[in-house]
Amino acid sequence: MSQTVKTEQDQPIGKTFSFMFVFKRYPIIPALCLLPVIICGIFGPLFYPHDPTMMNLGSALKPPAFLPGGEFSYFLGTDHMGRDLLSRLIEGARISLLISVFGVLLSGLIGCSLGMLAGYMGGKADEVIMRVVDAQMSIPAILLTILLAAALGVGVTTIIVAISVVFWTGYARVIRGETVSLKQREFVVLAKVTGCSKARILIRHIFPNLISTITVLATLQLGRAILIEASITFLGVGLQPPDTAWGLMISEGRMYMATAWWIPTFAGLAIMATVLGSNLMGDWLRDKFDPKLRQL
Repeated sequence: MSQTVKTEQDQPIGKTFSFMFVFKRYPIIPALCLLPVIICGIFGPLFYPHDPTMMNLGSALKPPAFLPGGEFSYFLGTDHMGRDLLSRLIEGARISLLISVFGVLLSGLIGCSLGMLAGYMGGKADEVIMRVVDAQMSIPAILLTILLAAALGVGVTTIIVAISVVFWTGYARVIRGETVSLKQREFVVLAKVTGCSKARILIRHIFPNLISTITVLATLQLGRAILIEASITFLGVGLQPPDTAWGLMISEGRMYMATAWWIPTFAGLAIMATVLGSNLMGDWLRDKFDPKLRQL
């Protein structure tokens, strides 16, 4: 009687629980990067250890609590004016979240509307809208934002408008291509046959099929908006004191890098984590919404 020897290759292979499986299935890293910003942006005043605008020259340039000479009451240290850096980081998160969310929403509204119009109508409307998109996209985003901010004046509203003007072209280009593809589908053709108006077709039939694409675009644009806001504030044409912003903290702290490195460093890390989380979340959503890219 012959005996059958089972090898490891003959054993059934089941789906094993692993860290890699968890990271692919759930957006853990993006959530860890974005949740602190969202929580601080919504509930910021509840977490202030100190007033973020209160100056105390007697406590200026205190190091973080984990360095010699630091105090636990100023956990991340203080700046050159004695203001608590942790409180200013939290307040900066509120400003960044406000500007980025409203800027992305407004740009998405403009870009998606014009992109759907260009893709569905075609002809001269498509030609005019896309030539405007091409012309604007030839100008670097940061340069156009600086020009708009300098022309309209400083302030939160100005930055939101500038970001909207810069970002709508990205939505318009992508949504226009998606709309051209969707309008040739059978359900749109049948809607035309039944006598639906163009507005009804765009709103009731085409727009719902664009939501996944719009969500991915908005998530990716969120990080870019924060980065642009910080950049123009750093260059002096964005938010101004006594407002609190991450770019302003870096701008004020760059002169103290040799003696108080913590002033610009923590703000820079906050920007990096937020932009990284936004990009990773956008990539994760793209993989989940696109069956061709879905791995699990």
